[in-house]
Amino acid sequence: MTSLLFSPLQIGQVNLENRIVVAPMCQYSANDGCAGDWHVMNLMQLAISGAGLIMLEATAIERHARITHGCLGLYSDENEAALARVMASARTVAAPGTRWGIQLGHAGRKGSAQRPWEGRGALESHEDPWQTEAPSAIPFVDGWHTPRAMSQDDVLRVRDAFVAAARRAARLGFDVVEIHAAHGYLLHQFLSPISNQRDDEYGGSLENRMRLPLEVARLVREALPDTVALGFRVTGTDWRPDGITTEEAIVFTQALKALGVEYACVTSGALAPATIPVEPGYQVHLAAEVKKRTGIVTRAVGLIAEAQQAETILADGLADCVALGRAFIDDPRWPWHAAEQLGDLDRIRYPGQYERGSVRLWPGAAMFRPNAEALAD
Repeated sequence: MTSLLFSPLQIGQVNLENRIVVAPMCQYSANDGCAGDWHVMNLMQLAISGAGLIMLEATAIERHARITHGCLGLYSDENEAALARVMASARTVAAPGTRWGIQLGHAGRKGSAQRPWEGRGALESHEDPWQTEAPSAIPFVDGWHTPRAMSQDDVLRVRDAFVAAARRAARLGFDVVEIHAAHGYLLHQFLSPISNQRDDEYGGSLENRMRLPLEVARLVREALPDTVALGFRVTGTDWRPDGITTEEAIVFTQALKALGVEYACVTSGALAPATIPVEPGYQVHLAAEVKKRTGIVTRAVGLIAEAQQAETILADGLADCVALGRAFIDDPRWPWHAAEQLGDLDRIRYPGQYERGSVRLWPGAAMFRPNAEALAD
């Protein structure tokens, strides 16, 4: 059997061997932006999974663009050297054909925050907080620190920092660069009227609110080699009547596509408090609408955890690929087990050292995984 999930996908000049993407997941374990041993461990185990594309976590373009003190960065030579060491290790063990991507972002008003296991709140005075910046001086939530409203010089500085980080990513050999314009971070803050109340050319109308993200898209695309695919993580809705609508997301994505952006990962929320109907695949309809209206390569994300669920999303034409985050934390071998469940055993790329744990060679697999005994025959 050949499933759609394990069929190839072309994004720009980058060919993915399957349509499984490891979503970018913050690890909060860097030292002044520099990747370390935790990143080696995490990326090496993801590297052997057989996922077509592995996206590194949200990576800050400036020191004060980080969410927390532990966030990965690509703003210094030290950051670049540390990540080069980590990627060399991960590539050594990666399944053949694995592609690597990195997500670049700026936290804006959501920065200067505690790591999740430290409380998730704004850094307190004894925790070395920093002054955050945003389109407007509006706190993320009540009790959070108030950001500094960015000047036009600040806007240009941030724009150029995205370009500089993208150039570093290209030097590091990434196949894909993704710009984070969602989840309440800086570019999302410019796009949403909830957080952007400027009265200059970067605020007000949708055209003005899109200006900085589109400038970033144009300049980053110009700075990257054609062989590197460029994508954006976009917001399908803020889940509030005063925020970004799906229609606005479509207009934004159409503009991105016209500038040479080659895919959109469609997500939602996290900019301001809202009621979100969280359930399996709750954001897929947003990806489907963006795909239908723009024709751009579209990635669905959000509580996608089961192989048949992912296959159905693709079979119904709702997205071109799917991204999984927490599912990979729960099961770093998710693609192996998805191939078993979909009857696509020939698509599993076990490292030779682990093949003796496959359903064909280990009788114990039948005890733990549905249909394993039949697949082994």
